[in-house]
Amino acid sequence: MGLRALFVIVAAAIFVAALGALVVRTPPRPTPGPDGIVIAPPAPDELPPPRTAKPPLPARLAAAGFAQGDAVFIRVFKDERVLEVWLKRGERYALFDSYPICAFSGGPGPKLAEGDGQSPEGFYEVGRRQLNPDSAYHLAFDLGFPNAHDRMLGRTGSYLMVHGSCVSIGCYAMTDHGITEIYGLVAAALEAGQPGVPVHVFPFRMTPSAMAAAADSTWAAFWANLKEGYDAFEATHVPPRVSACEGRYAFGAAGAGCTRIAAW
Repeated sequence: MGLRALFVIVAAAIFVAALGALVVRTPPRPTPGPDGIVIAPPAPDELPPPRTAKPPLPARLAAAGFAQGDAVFIRVFKDERVLEVWLKRGERYALFDSYPICAFSGGPGPKLAEGDGQSPEGFYEVGRRQLNPDSAYHLAFDLGFPNAHDRMLGRTGSYLMVHGSCVSIGCYAMTDHGITEIYGLVAAALEAGQPGVPVHVFPFRMTPSAMAAAADSTWAAFWANLKEGYDAFEATHVPPRVSACEGRYAFGAAGAGCTRIAAW
């Protein structure tokens, strides 16, 4: 090949590359979800920082003295953007791992109505019927909103999930890697006989200082009620029995005669 021909080929390649760089690519449009709110995927600088590489899940379970199928308890904290997975050891639960929440909708406070863009807060339970292995968002399980307490207060909404894909439409969206582990642990626990996996969702870690800072909030009374359940678990590391009682949550024996928060 002559030098002139080689020069023409190289020049053409450079031109094509430059033209491609000038093309404006339209980002994919987010699809409205069942709750009616469209939240675009987060920008790269809004994503949680990458996690340090960890050993595979079975190795981490074994190292911590757990096994797939152990009973599961989940806590979600909006402000800290973290989902905790606790596993049962003996009569109590121990923290196994914490996963970054990739995206959620709205801000502090409970979900009130279909389409309000809020992610729920409160006490929920997940059963086998609430698992969705064929979700468009990788994997998902339904929180069970509205629960008995939500229904007593006339709150509405549907398909409020914990799922993958890092796009929130009233849900708690995890990374695909995170939901793969979380979903697998929940599904294995239910398959092994756990009747329902409790999921407690809080606006923030309900420490005395955090509660004092929120004292003037519209939701201060509601959060004080949530703190009763938070404190019950903190004291015993056993998820309390939660019931809906006249527009409030009740815990343990205080919920006798009320409607228990249960999986579907």
